Amino acid sequence: MNHMRSQHPEMRKQFSKVAATLANPERIVASRSDDDVALYYKFFDETPVGAMYLCVVVKSETESRFMLTAYFTNTVKKGTVLWQKVSK
Repeated sequence: MNHMRSQHPEMRKQFSKVAATLANPERIVASRSDDDVALYYKFFDETPVGAMYLCVVVKSETESRFMLTAYFTNTVKKGTVLWQKVSK
């Protein structure tokens, strides 16, 4: 959390969006640099920096998962799509 507070000040008071992204992502993409990391994406119309995707970076280890960081972005990174929400 200290990383997010110091490197991503726009993420202050955004923990409900982080939780929503983890609970109901629109897309999950495998990291291209670490096989144990996945990037969870969800688009939000309103953020401190305008309409953006929220990317939550999650590392999975044998018995646990933990968040490395989260940030707003206007693009989804390229990589293998592990899961994508089906549009109705």
